[in-house]
Amino acid sequence: MSCVCPGERVPLFPPTARCEHRRPGQSAWVTAEGSDRRTRVTVLVALAANLVIAAAKAVGGLAAGSPALLSEAAHSVADSMNEVFLLAALRRSRRPADRRHPFGYGKERFFWSLLAAVGIFVMGGCFSFFQGIEALVSGGEEKLGGYVAGLIVLGIALLAEGASLLRALYQVRRQGGTVAGLRDPALRTVVAEDGTAVLGVTLAIAGMALHMVTGQVVWEASASLAIGALLVYVAYRLGRDARDQLIGEAADREASGRIRELLRAQPEIDSVEALFTMKTGLDSVLVAARVDLVPGLDSEHVEDVAVRIKRSIARTVPEADQIFLDVTDRRAEEAAESPAATGERGGA
Repeated sequence: MSCVCPGERVPLFPPTARCEHRRPGQSAWVTAEGSDRRTRVTVLVALAANLVIAAAKAVGGLAAGSPALLSEAAHSVADSMNEVFLLAALRRSRRPADRRHPFGYGKERFFWSLLAAVGIFVMGGCFSFFQGIEALVSGGEEKLGGYVAGLIVLGIALLAEGASLLRALYQVRRQGGTVAGLRDPALRTVVAEDGTAVLGVTLAIAGMALHMVTGQVVWEASASLAIGALLVYVAYRLGRDARDQLIGEAADREASGRIRELLRAQPEIDSVEALFTMKTGLDSVLVAARVDLVPGLDSEHVEDVAVRIKRSIARTVPEADQIFLDVTDRRAEEAAESPAATGERGGA
């Protein structure tokens, strides 16, 4: 029997190794598909609501000459486009891995969420700022009929947006609460859009009501500017999250800590020199560890250790579906200075 020689780098898992036991007693893929179906229904509900509301706001805004109402119409149009992006994300992110994309298409979810954030910023925020500034510069007068029509449209929109938000929050609760439910960028975007829409409609109603009472267009223009600022902020937060996930965000600290403790507890592992994780999708994580084995292990024993550790990591962190272990005799100080650990170009 051959032994593992000091200094020899021995890959315990091949690059294509995948974990069979993702969740005890059930298939994670089945659970993920069920979650996607529920998310798709939530997105479709939001899309239907936004299309109807956008048309009503646009007609009412043009009839009344209301900048706040037109800003809300732009907001609803942006949300409708974003729902289309999210539906594309749900469909494309579940495609199986292939030769060109060996780690799958999970990051498609993050890409389309980034486009949704850009849509909120450009179509919603920028147009709202434009409407508010134009109203301040040119002034504006509305007849009583225009006020009434606008407020009726906004009241209906508030009910529809509120119903869509309740549907999204219900799904968040079903998927484990705020932290677990909002890790899905598609669902997180819907919640952010609907929550922003409810607040935006409330601001528009307040602006129109104050304009009607005081006769000063500054109130409605200010509401439009506030809606624009709100949309820009939401777009920034959603875009920042999507950017972090696209460039390779690590698994959460709790999961990384569990993996490190598990590796350290193995009697055949002398030390864990480096541990790297990266989210490759909504429910998939790549795990790469550099470990130093105790001396004198033969190759058959190393293979048994590999299988056992693979299954243990899969049970401990169900989303870890790509696992790489590398045997090395490098000291921890050297591993910590490697390009992969420091973030320099050329890292593993």
